[in-house]
Amino acid sequence: QVQLVESGGGLVQPGGSLRLSCVASGNILSLSVMGWYRQAPENERELVATITSGGTINYVESVKGRFVISRDNAKKTAFLQMNSLKPEDTDVYFCYARAQSSQVPYYLDYWGQGTQVTVSS
Repeated sequence: QVQLVESGGGLVQPGGSLRLSCVASGNILSLSVMGWYRQAPENERELVATITSGGTINYVESVKGRFVISRDNAKKTAFLQMNSLKPEDTDVYFCYARAQSSQVPYYLDYWGQGTQVTVSS
């Protein structure tokens, strides 16, 4: 199986920055996509940004120009640099990966436990 562990959430003032990290571990054969979703209570989980192993990136419109996603394939780690944060960015952020493990011969979706990001003065 594949485990995802996030870090880097916290409380920041509007206009500030945070950097989230997500490390994948387990019997991983391939990590085709890594990314971040976010979810507030009673809301659906929303895609924030994804990046493929080849470097193709996708952002939700509301974070374009402010957030930057990157990954280190050798370290099986994804990063989300969040700049110019706004109160509406307050959410629980979940790391996501589409991965193939040695136990399962096809790709599955995996999720981290979530990390709280709060933007408030």
